[in-house]
Amino acid sequence: MVEISKQAHITELRDEEADSGSSTAQMKPLEIPNALSVRQLADLLKVSSIAVIKQLVRNGIMANINQVIEYEAAAAVVSVFGYEAHRQPSMVRSSVSVVGEIKKQQRLSERADNLKSRPPVITIMGHVDHGKTKLLDVIRQSNKMDIEAGSITQHIGAYQVEVDGKRITFLDTPGHEAFAAMRARGARITDITVLVVAADDGVMPQTLEALDHARAAGVPIVVAISKIDKPDANPERVKQQLADIGLLVEGWGGDTVCVLISAKTKEGIPVLLENLLLVAELEELRADTSQVATGVIVEAKLDRTRGPLATVLVHNGNLKLGDIIVVGTAWGKVKAMFNDSGRRLRQGRPSTPVVLLGLHGVPQPGDTLTVVTDERQARVLVEKHLKETQLTRKAVTLTSLSDQISSGQVKELNIILKADVQGSIEPIRNSLERLTADTVKVRIIHSGSGSVTETDVMLAMTSNGIIITFNNGVEAGAKRIAEAEGISIRRYNVIYDLVGDVERALKGMLEPVYTEVVQGRAEVRAIFSGGKRGNVAGVYIIEGEVNRDVKVGVRRGDKVVFESSISSLRRFKENVSEVTMGYECGIGIKGFTSFQVGDILEFYRMEKAD
Repeated sequence: MVEISKQAHITELRDEEADSGSSTAQMKPLEIPNALSVRQLADLLKVSSIAVIKQLVRNGIMANINQVIEYEAAAAVVSVFGYEAHRQPSMVRSSVSVVGEIKKQQRLSERADNLKSRPPVITIMGHVDHGKTKLLDVIRQSNKMDIEAGSITQHIGAYQVEVDGKRITFLDTPGHEAFAAMRARGARITDITVLVVAADDGVMPQTLEALDHARAAGVPIVVAISKIDKPDANPERVKQQLADIGLLVEGWGGDTVCVLISAKTKEGIPVLLENLLLVAELEELRADTSQVATGVIVEAKLDRTRGPLATVLVHNGNLKLGDIIVVGTAWGKVKAMFNDSGRRLRQGRPSTPVVLLGLHGVPQPGDTLTVVTDERQARVLVEKHLKETQLTRKAVTLTSLSDQISSGQVKELNIILKADVQGSIEPIRNSLERLTADTVKVRIIHSGSGSVTETDVMLAMTSNGIIITFNNGVEAGAKRIAEAEGISIRRYNVIYDLVGDVERALKGMLEPVYTEVVQGRAEVRAIFSGGKRGNVAGVYIIEGEVNRDVKVGVRRGDKVVFESSISSLRRFKENVSEVTMGYECGIGIKGFTSFQVGDILEFYRMEKAD
């Protein structure tokens, strides 16, 4: 399969070399030693190490970033980048000793750490229907997409393939908005992210979300521009859109690898795999197979016939049959292991996804797997984990920021910024990014217009950040998740208050503030005249409860049009103190009579924020 478009790739490389060689007359002299590492050569040329490795591969030399190459090989590379190689005389005598010392240090390092190269873990991300699963189908030579409901991936799958004798592990994350939490889990356990963008569709909302998740996880990004076989495909427009959001690809002044692909014609797939292996080489991914196995749960379920099944991505060591394992609040003995094709395995190596059988319970995705010596130790660890999960999660908040900075828990203040309109974002962003403290910096990891969504809260969870919203609201689902997970959401209407609070938090001078806690929601279904008091709303309580002591906000579409308190609360003709979910009632609001059918009333109380 790797030979699918080899000839086209060779032609492309020759064309690139011809273009590079056309300016031979303008070559600049460059002195290089008799021997140097790939990294050193890249530094001399002021280009990325990936570009140097690519050129070495084209010349028939397979090298990683720390490998030492001789003068002749380096000279052939520098000529492609517009330089004329000259040997450094001062380095001739010492080159042998330099090479020997470098190799000696490498051997000592490998022996001391007992580390071995492991396969990279690649996450496929992007907008819905941009061809992520179809791409993986071609790579796996399978037909996974046909068995997915609606042809949209609805769980995280982990698969391993072999390319030119080297293994690559792929995580196929969902692209649908409803599964933002799963996509966030995928970003945390990956080494490299492939951002798939359709050439005919361009950068879309979930493209931006996927990019922000990858950036928050701090992993390298490789761009795959898909569907280039379509008549309206425009890869250059996609590259421009990526540049506009700060992702510069190779050829546009950046060092992000970008490959044009078509899952339908299979064009560009071998080039994509080749580049993924190159990026993995630069990451120097290693694992110690002599240690006890550790890993992370990718997915888990309860099978009716076989009991709890868990998909585990092994991080370190070798997971073996018979190992006693602890995974969160579940434990057991590994009775059987299978790969993604259903074949039985005797051991799971680092970066290998395996489905294991033998746990006494169903673990949660994201739980860590640990091998222990006996069942007694397993029970002790499970009890300890249960006690820890009962403690309140200590998330970053503006109020507690100073203490967390002092204790060294926080080095960066990650902020998700949501504003009412796009024009408000840039001045707020610039003002926040200029704020600095002695030991912490402000980092805007995502910004956008509109209400705070569940996806924003998921991103705050994965990045341990806070959410700041300006002149708009928070969706009910997002509020629930934020309260449950301890995510701080700060709402502002004045830019000076927003910037001032962040600055005071960095300096440890922020006073406690009060925040809204949603108690219930109701939908306006009818409007009645209340005489001199104006109109009252006939509502149906769709969530929680309402009582006379709470505040109320009138939401119309995405905006809160009025906030006040309740003036009257009745069921039929009787005044009542509270009404719970599933019942109808009449509500009057102080200072407001302009109800519309379909308005949503949000009832909240004020509590002291963390």
